Amino acid sequence: MTLVAMGTSVLSLRMDGELLERLRDRAAKRGMSVQDYVVRTLIRDDFDERFQSAVEETERFYGVT
Repeated sequence: MTLVAMGTSVLSLRMDGELLERLRDRAAKRGMSVQDYVVRTLIRDDFDERFQSAVEETERFYGVT
């Protein structure tokens, strides 16, 4: 058995109170902490596609080429 050391990093987010409350509500419905809910959302298989779609939509909205 080979053990591979994995490093960790810290991700700090700044968000408004309304978004934090929405995240708290969603996490609570699943019996999770906000941190666990966010991490689980980020590791979903479709996150990359959803994120890219959001970036493209934002660029179209702001007229970025």
